[in-house]
Amino acid sequence: QVQLVESGGGLVQAGGSLSLSCAASYSIYAMGWFRQAPGKERDFGVAIDYEREKTTYADAVKGRFTISRNKANNTVYLQMNALRPEDTAFYYCVASPQLARMVKGDIHYWGKGTQVTVSS
Repeated sequence: QVQLVESGGGLVQAGGSLSLSCAASYSIYAMGWFRQAPGKERDFGVAIDYEREKTTYADAVKGRFTISRNKANNTVYLQMNALRPEDTAFYYCVASPQLARMVKGDIHYWGKGTQVTVSS
């Protein structure tokens, strides 16, 4: 069992920046973030694999969000820049055996999530 604990998030004005982090109790998995906006389904956001630290981004966040990981402390970081009101969502840290499977929604572990609110 892998436990994922998110931190960060909060309220920011449009155009601003926020950072999230996710500490895993143990992980050689691909890790990433899904998000769920009010009244919408959870959607893939960003992911990073374990071995080569290959990253992949949803089109909606590409160029604005950056994911990175520190293997030494099993922590993944998400830097979010140029935030938009449509980025407002509950952000969930996730882990999956493979990055490609994560993108397709095959998630083995979910964190409890953290709220990100972007005001216009």
